[in-house]
Amino acid sequence: MTATAVASAIDVTGAAIAADDTAAATATPIHELPALVVGDLVLTVAPLSNRTTIEIVVERDAALVLKAPPDVTVERATQFVTAKRRWVYRKLAEKDALTGPPIVKQFVEGEGFAYLGRSYRLSLTADTPGVRLNQGRSVQQARPDSARAADPPPVRLERGRFHLAAAEADRSAAAMRRWYIDVGGHWLRRRIRPWAARLGEDAVAVAVRDLGFRWGSARPSDGPQRINVHWATLQLPPSLIDYVLVHELAHLRETNHTPEFWATLGRLMPGYDLQKANLAAIGKNIWLGAVASSAAR
Repeated sequence: MTATAVASAIDVTGAAIAADDTAAATATPIHELPALVVGDLVLTVAPLSNRTTIEIVVERDAALVLKAPPDVTVERATQFVTAKRRWVYRKLAEKDALTGPPIVKQFVEGEGFAYLGRSYRLSLTADTPGVRLNQGRSVQQARPDSARAADPPPVRLERGRFHLAAAEADRSAAAMRRWYIDVGGHWLRRRIRPWAARLGEDAVAVAVRDLGFRWGSARPSDGPQRINVHWATLQLPPSLIDYVLVHELAHLRETNHTPEFWATLGRLMPGYDLQKANLAAIGKNIWLGAVASSAAR
C-alpha cells in the first residue's frame, strides 16, 4: 500500500485486452525500456521481479510506475495501460485533491513532530540519556550498559517534548527517522499481535523502514510471515496505524487488490472505509523526511 498511492493489477493469464490502434506492435520485452509512453501518460518501468501480474501504481507525487512479469512485451503492456487509462486519469484527479506539497521540517527549537497522532515540540539539548518512550513512559534503552554509555541515542521523547542532542545537528533528520524506526517499531510489534490473531497467524514480524511513498508492503511467504511499515506511519493516530497494519495483513492472504482482498480486510476490520478515507485525507500532512534547505545536512 502506498501513501495516498493506488494500484491496478490484472493476471497476465487473464482475458486479452483490446489494443489501442496507436500501440506499437512489437515483441520487445517491456523491461528493455526505462519508461513506457501511452498517449499523454509516461510510466516508469519498475525493475525485473518474479511477479505474475501487470500493475500500475500511482505514487503520492502522481508519478506512474508500471510493474510487469519478465515475459511481458511492450505491446502487451501498452494494451494494459490503454485499457486502464480512465482509471489512471481518475486516480490522478483524486490525487490533485488529496495530495499537498511535501511537508518540510526544520530542526530548530519548537518545531513540531508527531508520534501516534500527537504533536510534540522539539528541544535542542546538550546531552541525551539512554532512554526511549514506551507507552508514555521513559524507560532504559534495551541494549547493554556498555553500548548505552558509549553511544546514547541522540533523540528521546520525554515529558511531552522531543529532545535532540545539539551535537547531532548535522544528521538530525537521520536521527529522528532512526528514533521512529527503533521506538515506533517496538510499539508496532505489540500492536499487530491481536490483528494477526484475527487472521489466524500466531506471529507476524514487522520491519520498519523507509518505503518511499508507500505506507506499507507485504507478500505471503512459505516461511514466517512479515510485513513492512514506513517509519512515517508512526506519526498517524493509532486507529489509522491499525488500518495500515490490517491492510498489509490482508495482503498475506491476497497479493493484489482483488475482491477477495477487500473481503478479507472487511472481515478483519469492519467499516474500514472510514479509516481508509481518513488516511487519504490526513496522510498528505505527514512528514516523510524532507528538511528545509537552510537546515538540510
